[in-house]
Amino acid sequence: MFQSTHTKVMRLLDRYLTRELMIPLIYCIAGFLIFWIAFDWLGSAEDFQDAHMKFGAILKYYWIKIPEFLTVILPITLLLALLYTLTHLARNNELIAMRAAGVSWWRLCMPFFCIGIVMSLGLFLINEKWGAESANASTLMMEKYRKGSQGSSEHEWHQQVFFHNHRDQRKWFVNRYNAETAVMMNPFVVDAGSSKKGYRIEAESARWTNSVWTFYGAKEMFIEPSGTVEGVISHSHDILEKPSFSETPAQFRSELKIANMSSVRMAKQAQLSLTEIHNYYQLHPEVPSAMRPKLATQYHGRIAWPWTCLVVVLIAIPFGAPSGRRNVFAGIAMSIFFCFGYFILMRLALALGTRGSLSPWLAAWFPNLVFGGTSLWFIRRIR
Repeated sequence: MFQSTHTKVMRLLDRYLTRELMIPLIYCIAGFLIFWIAFDWLGSAEDFQDAHMKFGAILKYYWIKIPEFLTVILPITLLLALLYTLTHLARNNELIAMRAAGVSWWRLCMPFFCIGIVMSLGLFLINEKWGAESANASTLMMEKYRKGSQGSSEHEWHQQVFFHNHRDQRKWFVNRYNAETAVMMNPFVVDAGSSKKGYRIEAESARWTNSVWTFYGAKEMFIEPSGTVEGVISHSHDILEKPSFSETPAQFRSELKIANMSSVRMAKQAQLSLTEIHNYYQLHPEVPSAMRPKLATQYHGRIAWPWTCLVVVLIAIPFGAPSGRRNVFAGIAMSIFFCFGYFILMRLALALGTRGSLSPWLAAWFPNLVFGGTSLWFIRRIR
């Protein structure tokens, strides 16, 4: 009977603390999102004017960018909402009452830890599914309007593209490639891994159709021995399907994005999704030495970054929980300062990992381990 009553009381306490956090969290997310959009709008006003974008188009542009903004503001809003909640509970002596009733700090903070974990998983999902696509789609939309035609896709064409599939020993030389529609103009493919010696394909165009690369106006060429002399044999085809070519448009998009991404952008934040990195590794089993630390740091950084939501929960609790007006406001200031140090260390470690000065996994996880571990130590010292 006592056990059942205790369980019900703890469930009521969990629901109460969750509700106390969720209300300011929703307000913080909405407020920060509006602030972030307004700030970005002011900075991009001239670009919108040059692109002749009307109010409706601008709203659509920012609707597309919301996932990109959320990846930045979610940890910050969680920190502020939790500090507000803990401050409110401390000023009303509710935390003292809960502790006096025999509830440990770890059990009391369990709802906050759970919300931090859920938001970390949500941030990981946003990053992987919509974050990178959001940035690309908003850039493409801006370029469409800047070109003066909303339906024009000229900006989507990449000029003089080279793909090298080290895995299958195949090289693609493409005059123009549309990454959105997977259409190639004047492709020339050298297949060193083919059973046919010196195998080549030269075509007017190529398209990814029904999961197969189809060449149009194609000419197959390969070297075939004729007695003691090797001659070039060629066959012309109006349509030529090559199911043996295993490269996919997704892999080509990853190749283009990684090739065009500077070290500076890689050092700022984890910009590549795990799928894009995996696609690159599939085409390049032996990654070039110059690219190895960049991709490895991005890979570990992509996994480590979402856990900032849990780390900011750990940072907020020891500084926002102590009772007393003076302690509360001093704790808020200290936690914000502590959190800024955490984000600065994240950027610094990512830059060192990208340059190869620090082990990739250590560059990604070191800030989480240091600040998360330090916060856990502070929580243990709370009385």
